[in-house]
Amino acid sequence: AQRQLLCAGQTAVDGEGRAQHAGDMAAQLELAFDNLEKVLAAAGMSMLNVARLNYYVTDLPAFFAASAVVSRRLQDVRTKPAGTLLGVVSLHQPGLMVEIEATALD
Repeated sequence: AQRQLLCAGQTAVDGEGRAQHAGDMAAQLELAFDNLEKVLAAAGMSMLNVARLNYYVTDLPAFFAASAVVSRRLQDVRTKPAGTLLGVVSLHQPGLMVEIEATALD
């Protein structure tokens, strides 16, 4: 790889940085992936460049219940990055349930 993008802190926030979809892990995952894709696009990359995804979640059972969102988002672009799932007590804003960290290579 000639370029490496380290992207941390992709959460379910709007353009003003306000947490969205409190209590809804599936909706938060969708928005966090949308936000990640915007960062990748700004760097001239896409989900196909992602080599690793780390998930920090405040509710593991809710993540597992919503894991179809992750599967679909990755299957849609036919990628299978390595990843780690970590349960945490809280994230940087009340109401946030998931934060995605990505490593992309180009």
